[in-house]
Amino acid sequence: MDPIAVTLPLAAVETTLLAAVRMTAFLVVAPPFAQRGMPGTVKVALGTGLALAVAPRLEQVESSGTASFFGHIVLQALVGAATGFLVYLVFAAVQSAGSLIDLFGGFQIAMAFDPMSMTNGAQFSRLYQMLAVALLFASDGYQLVIAGLMRTFDVLPVGDMFSPEAYAGSAAEGLTDMFVAALQIAGPLLVVLFLADIGLGLLTRVSPALNAFALGFPLKILLTLTLGGFALLALPDILGALARDTVTTVPGALR
Repeated sequence: MDPIAVTLPLAAVETTLLAAVRMTAFLVVAPPFAQRGMPGTVKVALGTGLALAVAPRLEQVESSGTASFFGHIVLQALVGAATGFLVYLVFAAVQSAGSLIDLFGGFQIAMAFDPMSMTNGAQFSRLYQMLAVALLFASDGYQLVIAGLMRTFDVLPVGDMFSPEAYAGSAAEGLTDMFVAALQIAGPLLVVLFLADIGLGLLTRVSPALNAFALGFPLKILLTLTLGGFALLALPDILGALARDTVTTVPGALR
């Protein structure tokens, strides 16, 4: 009995591999998939599966040799990592908001190493980051992130180079939006803590012997723990808006 021979077009295989490289590089950098808790083999398997799904509608790439194919691999890895970094900037606003609360609330002195993100962070910074990851999976926001990645193949086909000028402008805009979103999340609580500092300063001026600033740390911690829950109420809506922004921000950076 003759063995079954399966013949695959070389151009289709190369195009699928290049798409898998872009997908995998994106998943390594972009949240929520960039968490250390997700094994690298899972990221590779997920990137390959997404590449197989999107491969039928891609224009096939005809490589002129091994050197040309490896050049395309490096290019796709660069495109995937660059687009993943834009998504990272979008969702870094949540962790930045937690860092601002830690700084103004007095929690910054109790920093600890976070093995999930491989960074040092205080309590609210880590809490906001873990809540963001949980909400992205619970609300299907990760699907919007993947949808933005899929749209990059329409804007920038496999084998084409993106515009560095357009990407630099999108990265600068994303960095600005990150700070604005962080202030939107943590702004009300920061105003309360700032007013508490002003009140303690005025109290010290009126009665220097009272040493009101000695009460500052426990008072600010109490205010942060009491009012921090109100800031969490706005987190789902803000995360939904950030996830929707990735659908247009990521493909727009490659034009």
